[in-house]
Amino acid sequence: MNISQDDMRTALNELECRTNFTISNVTEYMLPKLKEALYLHIENNTPVLIIRPAFEVFSGELATLDGVHAQYDYHHNAQMTRFPTRRHKSLKESHYGLAFKFETAESVKLFITRLIEIVKG
Repeated sequence: MNISQDDMRTALNELECRTNFTISNVTEYMLPKLKEALYLHIENNTPVLIIRPAFEVFSGELATLDGVHAQYDYHHNAQMTRFPTRRHKSLKESHYGLAFKFETAESVKLFITRLIEIVKG
């Protein structure tokens, strides 16, 4: 069972993640007190959080958190403008990142807390 869109947004707001913009089914968030972006993408009514591909070395660790499930292929979307680009299934390059799904609001909190620790080093 995956977390609902509303529960995901509530969890991110409670963690003090700032919203920058929403374009169709993608919302850009910034980690609290940091200049690190992540994206909430609604995919078939399922919320997915996408982080920068630079964190790939930590994806195994993040996926072991209770209720966190990594998608093992890069997630591409043109609206993820703070992320790098690469060619994927077209002639144009597209922004990409690492996608994660969550079971509960608590799993989102564990994930964001650990991500903040990783960013702060």
